[in-house]
Amino acid sequence: MIFSFVECVSFFYGQLNPRVYFYIQPDFASAPSSSSLHFAQLRDAYFDVGVDSKSEFRFRIGQSKVPYGFENMQSSQNRLPLDRADALNSAVSNERDLGVFFYWAPESKRKLFSSLVSSGLKGSGDYGVLGLGVYNGQTANRPELNSNKHIVTRVSYPFELKSQIIEAGIQAYKGKVTLASTSSGVGYATDKLYDDERVAGTFVLYPKPFGILAEYNIGKGPEFNKWSDSITTQRLKGGFITASYKMDFKNNIVIPFVRYQTYQGGKKHELDARSYRLKELELGIEWQMTSNFELVAMYTMSSRRYEDFENQNNYQRGNLLRLQAQVNF
Repeated sequence: MIFSFVECVSFFYGQLNPRVYFYIQPDFASAPSSSSLHFAQLRDAYFDVGVDSKSEFRFRIGQSKVPYGFENMQSSQNRLPLDRADALNSAVSNERDLGVFFYWAPESKRKLFSSLVSSGLKGSGDYGVLGLGVYNGQTANRPELNSNKHIVTRVSYPFELKSQIIEAGIQAYKGKVTLASTSSGVGYATDKLYDDERVAGTFVLYPKPFGILAEYNIGKGPEFNKWSDSITTQRLKGGFITASYKMDFKNNIVIPFVRYQTYQGGKKHELDARSYRLKELELGIEWQMTSNFELVAMYTMSSRRYEDFENQNNYQRGNLLRLQAQVNF
């Protein structure tokens, strides 16, 4: 039996005045490698500046989540599967970066975004109906390695349809990324600089009681090519669909779910922009005993090929059962 911390975080936040808000989130259980556990790191450190009195227009400055993808925006407390899907999370490892982001949403939509989280409907939080931003592109807690900046835009619109709530969105980003980790002997571009751009679509049917979350993205970026022993710019594609059913039993909430995901492309933040070909089916159930404690069981059937210069024939297939207990406070 193996015990481990999934996440150990605390929050420091406050409204300095009606138009200025700050938020700091350290993480005390990060793992920089498979042999080093429970290090502290900074996850979020930003402040929001409202342009108008209601902060319908606001700027977010500092290290925060990059507005790309719905599941990427969800906190681990609100996400049903234990991990984010590879296809969109490979765009922004750790979901965060240092930058400046502009968000706009009318007051009514900001209240709706908030209620979708507080009511237990697995919302993503308030990242605006419209989001625009400029960020480094090397991800959180990593130094910028080139003078180029990434540009991102996202439009996500929730609306009520009779008793249901639906949210549709589209997002895209463009920039250049510098590879931070390469093997000796692998071929790569001058200065290890590669194009990095994607576009993704999102559809959400909030679980009242049946729910669907589906996302898919296409684009191009660096990827290891074992036939030439080099890292080249290649096309990528992939996405996922999660179906769930929310059941309320007195003070308990039970949500069975199933997710299918697929991805073909590189992971720019890994060694040699490791090449991936994967398909996974995940079956799970979340049991919320109270608002402060929940249990999740998830069974995964996985087929993964992930290869780099040192490991060029790495196909793995198997099943695994994972259990997680989470305390929220």
